[in-house]
Amino acid sequence: MALSHDPLWPRAGAWPAFDGAADAVLLGVPTWRTSLSPTGAHATPAAIRDALPRYGTTLMGPPIVDLNERLRIADAGDIAEPDGDEGEASLIARVRELSATTELVIALGGDNSLTYPVALGAQATGLITFDAHFDLRDGVSNGTPVRRLVEDVPVMSTLDTARIDPTRIVQIGIADFANSAGYAQRAADWGIRVITLDELRRRGVDDVVVEALEIAGAGADPRVHLDIDVDVCDRAVAPGCPASVPGGLQAWELRALTRAVASDPRVVSADLAEVDATADTEDARTIRLAALCVLELLAGLAARP
Repeated sequence: MALSHDPLWPRAGAWPAFDGAADAVLLGVPTWRTSLSPTGAHATPAAIRDALPRYGTTLMGPPIVDLNERLRIADAGDIAEPDGDEGEASLIARVRELSATTELVIALGGDNSLTYPVALGAQATGLITFDAHFDLRDGVSNGTPVRRLVEDVPVMSTLDTARIDPTRIVQIGIADFANSAGYAQRAADWGIRVITLDELRRRGVDDVVVEALEIAGAGADPRVHLDIDVDVCDRAVAPGCPASVPGGLQAWELRALTRAVASDPRVVSADLAEVDATADTEDARTIRLAALCVLELLAGLAARP
């Protein structure tokens, strides 16, 4: 359906191609080949871009802020084949290039395997995940990026990429019945700070975000990567996430968490993961939520001091 045009109502999306400098830059990362379950996540970056014009760019404030006026937003296109060693190497190099001239790189996934190369490319020293799952499995898949960031030797050692100290990792939204005791023990043994879904709801968004940024953003020259795995949400609001379960975060909770974390200048990169555009409902509610998370990231960036 064609969208109406109103010169007094600017729409999101359709941002210019990246030309070497921007406040925020989008990058499509259609990872999917190593997914533990069948997925069409490679179709998601394009679907998010298509959904963005359904929304405006204005924050009600006060004061009222138009993101298109406050920020220079650009789109760097897609990584053509991000899976596999060569794809990861190409992605790491591209994110490294983008990070050099922008405050925030926003990677549109794709399955959760993108978190590993994107965080390495951004030279992250800390990691915050919104996820129902630990992603601490062995091997290479969408269930392994956090473990790989702690243990694996990067595929591009020439770029001086480094592992992330697990005591600088915070995982928010870890859910009952979505994990194993073995991986919970691995997280505990490594010193990863786990904030379960129940703890998040007991304490509230603001309190949890303060702690998460304090941990992930510690140390000299901190650089934090944010992994937004949309399957942390309730299946009613994220049916296009193969691993989402009933009882997860509500859409407003994910949006509030995203904006709050992105408002900190130590956050240099973020990814949106685990949305399968081909499995979404007819009203595209999961894709639309992912598009709103892009806007929440931009809203957080615009609010930085």
